[in-house]
Amino acid sequence: MKMLSRLLKEHQAKQNERKELQEKRRREAIAAATCLTEALVDHLNVGVAQAYVNQRKLDHEVKTLQVQASQFSKQTAQWISMVEGFNQALKEIGDVENWARSIEMDMRTIATALEYVHKGQLQAAST
Repeated sequence: MKMLSRLLKEHQAKQNERKELQEKRRREAIAAATCLTEALVDHLNVGVAQAYVNQRKLDHEVKTLQVQASQFSKQTAQWISMVEGFNQALKEIGDVENWARSIEMDMRTIATALEYVHKGQLQAAST
């Protein structure tokens, strides 16, 4: 009976050792899995953080570009207005030039008529 009791105790001791070893391995596996998970999360967080920073930069650049495009649009509208004003001024200069030519032609006609009348009076007086 002593032998049976001793075998039972040895068996129980071995089972306890196996349980402790299994529990130790389970804790090590959990610790290793936790470390791996943290490393993966940290790696992903770095990528996500970089993507977030890039997105903020892009948002800032988009806003800046929108402001610049708006300013350029306003400037372009001002330039178009100036060019239209310049074109109108050129048309008016052309109108003044045409008016001056017309007046000049009228004055020449009048001068020619006066010369003709004057010559006619001179010839009538000398005859």
